[in-house]
Amino acid sequence: MTFADKGYQGARGSLRIPFKRRRFRPKLSRRQKTVNRAHAKIRARGERAIATLKTWKILAKLRCCPRRATAIVQATLVLHHVEAARYAG
Repeated sequence: MTFADKGYQGARGSLRIPFKRRRFRPKLSRRQKTVNRAHAKIRARGERAIATLKTWKILAKLRCCPRRATAIVQATLVLHHVEAARYAG
């Protein structure tokens, strides 16, 4: 399952997109707003992880199979979180 933003409205498959209010339609219900907030929290984690990887610049020169790349990315994130915890106090 992939959590996408509102730009992917109408896409099918395993994409999960937030509810979008359209012009001249009623406002979103309380339930739809709650779902959108939960969706945003999940997407924020992924966006933060990608931003972290970009700062490490590990993917710019990576030329290997996807399975090995996944292991490298996971190891990089673990090292980043260990280092961040060290300086967090």
